[in-house]
Amino acid sequence: MSQMSFSDFEYAGKRKQTRRERFLAEMDQVVPWSGLLGLIEPFYPKAGGGRKPYPLETMLRIHLLQNWFSLSAPIPEDTTIMNFRHLLEKHQLAPAILAVINGYLQEKGLSLRQGTIVDATIIHAPSSTKNQDGKRDPEMHQTKKGNQFYFGMKAHIGADAESGLVHHVHGTAANVADVTQVAELLHGEENAVYADAGYTGVEKRDEHENRELIWQIAARRSTYSKLSKRSLIYKAKRKIEYLKAQTRAKVEHPFRVIKRQFGYVKVRFRGLMKNTAQLTTLFALSNLWMARKQLVGMGELRA
Repeated sequence: MSQMSFSDFEYAGKRKQTRRERFLAEMDQVVPWSGLLGLIEPFYPKAGGGRKPYPLETMLRIHLLQNWFSLSAPIPEDTTIMNFRHLLEKHQLAPAILAVINGYLQEKGLSLRQGTIVDATIIHAPSSTKNQDGKRDPEMHQTKKGNQFYFGMKAHIGADAESGLVHHVHGTAANVADVTQVAELLHGEENAVYADAGYTGVEKRDEHENRELIWQIAARRSTYSKLSKRSLIYKAKRKIEYLKAQTRAKVEHPFRVIKRQFGYVKVRFRGLMKNTAQLTTLFALSNLWMARKQLVGMGELRA
């Protein structure tokens, strides 16, 4: 593309590439730029009699950099960048970005869409009232997990059972029960749904009454812990639960990517809508990150 790439390789032959440079070089070549630019272009300001807007591709690259490295406001200036984010939020383009990226990956055969794994993770929010309003974010709530209390929101995701790629993202306050959000995470074409024991009873909920699905929900240990560990029934149940867990483990990968690779461990904005939009973009980018090696194997990366 005519636009400068993320990494400046002027000294590539003189020094060893840093990990960040390698990351940017890979992502520069696997992001479906034309699809994303085509999605946003109809909504992007056109040059008129006033100040000429920054090139759309420049703003998109800055937006992705912010998400990848948890940056606040790099150049050109924070107002311009904030306005670009607001444009994406206004037109609800984050889910469309996820759809464009997943469509691109599906074309490469990287999302089979035969089964869905559902899960959720807590994203922390500032609990302090030392801010301009003197209040905590009213859309964030406290919840207890184990013996510890957390304040923030939940990111609920539906991921492909074969590839682990995320196809649906839904944000709620942290105190919302996971089992109530499953309908928001299914694409309708899956033949099986996998989830941990926190989703027990999901198949009995009214919103799933007519779904023809195999519900692979982890059994609570109490349902078989009283059995003799030498009995065939116990061994069979443990084997079944082990196989379920193998599939469910794939849903942890996108959580790890956004929290460890991209450094997203705390909400950046006030309100569920803005934070869910960012989470949706992050999970879309995590799909590209997780699929990059397959794309390399297909010859997608340029030499």
